[in-house]
Amino acid sequence: MSRYRNLALFLLLAAIWGSAFMAIKAGLDAGFPPVLFAAVRYDIAGVLMLGYAWWVVDDPIPRGRDQWATVAVGAVLLIAAYHAFLFIGEADESVTSGSAAVLVSLSPLLTTGFARLFLPEERLEIVGLFGLLLGLAGAVVLANPDPDALLSGGMGAKLLIVAAAASFALGSVLTRRIDSDLPVESMEGWSMLLGALLMHVLSLGLGESPATLELTPGIVASLLYLSVIASALGFLIYFDLLDRLGPIEINLVSYVAPVFAAISGWLVLGEVVTPETGVGFLLIVMGFSLLKRRQIAAELDRL
Repeated sequence: MSRYRNLALFLLLAAIWGSAFMAIKAGLDAGFPPVLFAAVRYDIAGVLMLGYAWWVVDDPIPRGRDQWATVAVGAVLLIAAYHAFLFIGEADESVTSGSAAVLVSLSPLLTTGFARLFLPEERLEIVGLFGLLLGLAGAVVLANPDPDALLSGGMGAKLLIVAAAASFALGSVLTRRIDSDLPVESMEGWSMLLGALLMHVLSLGLGESPATLELTPGIVASLLYLSVIASALGFLIYFDLLDRLGPIEINLVSYVAPVFAAISGWLVLGEVVTPETGVGFLLIVMGFSLLKRRQIAAELDRL
């Protein structure tokens, strides 16, 4: 049953993080300064998660070098660097949702590269690497970006999004390499709060100010969704699956998230689901099938 549990949680995480793109765009379009937006998001999420950790964990305070190293990696790479780069990049008008989705989908490939350096046991075979590339192709087709928009204009913003994907990939690998016994609830809460603090410092350095920001119901709803659902719940699922699946497999969520982004856009915003959406979905399924071919064959034999 653990296999089905992992699959269900993986799809839930993809749905949560895929639909989060709408909430991010809504807050940025409403004029929320990007780094401050990300920082406030994790102020709320960090307080919630640390409170939850204090309730369910006997000792929620990190002890020893390895546990604090895990928190530091989470705070710097998975929270602060990833979200600061992503939010600043997406705030650029030249960056479309499609091009951003393609750039973020580089994360599994980057994870594979970092894993070859730090986690030799996580290396993929040739067939698995082909499945990884096939999944990336599916994400590109599903996002259906304008090639001119992807390759021209706002290059600095797009490089920031690539840096965000690299930060997340490296953070995932280093967290697995350290492999401390710090409970995930504690790791998540402390990483979020320290990451939020780093982003507040960066926000001040960039001269961002909330003085002109009007807290409309839309901004509040966006902030609450990102803080409670996408951050607190999403990262709780992510770190649980990271321990079970490893960094390469769990970061494949960035391939599946665009599927749910397209579905949520159709349901909520009335966006048209194009033929490219179906083709991209099929390519992603084929890529997953190659990556998980042995597990699928064993399950079919069992059934």
